[in-house]
Amino acid sequence: MSTNNSSLNADSAIELLLRLLKVPGLSGQEQAISDTVRGELIAVGVPVESIQTDDAPTRIDLPCELGNLYVTLPGTTTGPRIVLSTHLDTVPICAGAQPIREGNRIRTNGTTGLGGDNRTGCAVLIATVATLLKHKLPHPPLTLLFTVREESGIQGARHLNPAALSGAEMCFNFDSKVPADLITGAVGQESFTVEIGGLASHAGVAPEKGISATLVASLALADLHAHSWFGKVQQPEGKGTSNIGVFGGKMGLAAGDATNVVTDYVLLKGESRSADEAFTTKITQAYRAAFERAVEQVTSADGQKATLKFTSHAAYPPFNLADDDPVVQRAILAAKSLGLEPTTNFSNGGLDANWLVKHGLPTVTMGAGQHEIHTVKEFIDLDQFIEGCQLALAIATLASND
Repeated sequence: MSTNNSSLNADSAIELLLRLLKVPGLSGQEQAISDTVRGELIAVGVPVESIQTDDAPTRIDLPCELGNLYVTLPGTTTGPRIVLSTHLDTVPICAGAQPIREGNRIRTNGTTGLGGDNRTGCAVLIATVATLLKHKLPHPPLTLLFTVREESGIQGARHLNPAALSGAEMCFNFDSKVPADLITGAVGQESFTVEIGGLASHAGVAPEKGISATLVASLALADLHAHSWFGKVQQPEGKGTSNIGVFGGKMGLAAGDATNVVTDYVLLKGESRSADEAFTTKITQAYRAAFERAVEQVTSADGQKATLKFTSHAAYPPFNLADDDPVVQRAILAAKSLGLEPTTNFSNGGLDANWLVKHGLPTVTMGAGQHEIHTVKEFIDLDQFIEGCQLALAIATLASND
C-alpha cells in the first residue's frame, strides 16, 4: 500500500501555516483569509477557473463577506470524487494573533488565541494539493471545501448547495487535534431563547405590586436542575446536555435597571444537545414547560402574571457513521498506512460534518495538531500538524483497491 507521504515538504507546509496564521478571518469576516487561500492555491498550480465561491450568504441570516470556497480538480485515476474540507473562520479571541514558533510548537504571546482552529485545516488542504501537483501523484477527482461561519453556528456548511460538491461520495474534514482520532459521529443541537416580561415596581416601597422576571427565571432553572434537565441530562428515555449561556436584559444590558426596582424583563439564551435528535427536542420541551410553570408561580398583588416568549430552532442534526462505512474505512486504511493506530470517536461538539452528512455526504473529521482552542493558551503541535498533512495526502492517493 503506497501513500506517497514522503513527497510532502514539511518545512514548506510549516511556512505556509505560519503565513496563514497571520491573516485575520473572524467569523463572517473571511474575505482576507479566503483571498489568501485562493492566492496560495494559484501559486502551487491550481487553475483560476477551478476556484469559486458559492451563494450561501443569501441563505445565512448573519452578515457575510463571501460564501464558501470550492476547488474542483479532475482525477488522474478512476474512483469516486473525494472532498477534503475545513473552515476559514476563527473565533473573536484570535483577533490580532501573532504566531510564535518555539521548537515543535507554534503559540501566541498569551494575549490572544492563535487561530489554529482552523488555519491548520486550511494549511493541510493547500499542502496536500501542492504535493499532488508538484509530484504528479495519482488521485481520484477531488474537491476542496473551505466553509465560512463555522464558528457561529456551522452556517456555511448548513447553507451550501450540495450540487456544488459535484457528486462526491465521501468527505474528510480537518478540524481537530490528533490526526488518528477519527470523529465519526457527533451530537445534534437545538438553540432556544426565553423572554420573560415582568412588571416593574419600587422594590422597597411596594415590591408586591411588581412581577420579578428574575424570580420567574430563577424558579424555572431551579426546577430544571431539581429534575435533572440542566447540565448533564440523564433521563430514562435518553441522555444529553443543556445550558443557559446568556442571562441578561434588553439591548445586551444587564437584567434590571437598579436594585430598588423589581426586574421587569429578562432574556435567556440556551441550548440542548443529544445524540438522539428526538431527545434533543425533548430537553428543549422540558425547558419550555419549566418556564411555563414558573410563570404560574409568581403573581403581583392584583393577580397579574409575567408574559413568556419561548422560541427554539434546530442548530445542527446529530450523526453517527458505522465503522464499516466506506468513508471510515478509507480514513482507517490511510492512517494505518502511516503506521498510526486509528480510533473512531463520538464528539459532544458540533462540526461541519453534522451538516455535510445531512446533505448526503458521509464525513470523517480528523485533526492536525490544534490544542487549547478558543483560549489564550492555544498552540499547534507541529509534529501532529505534519502528520495531519500526511494523512490527507494518504487519503487522496490511496488506491481504490487498497
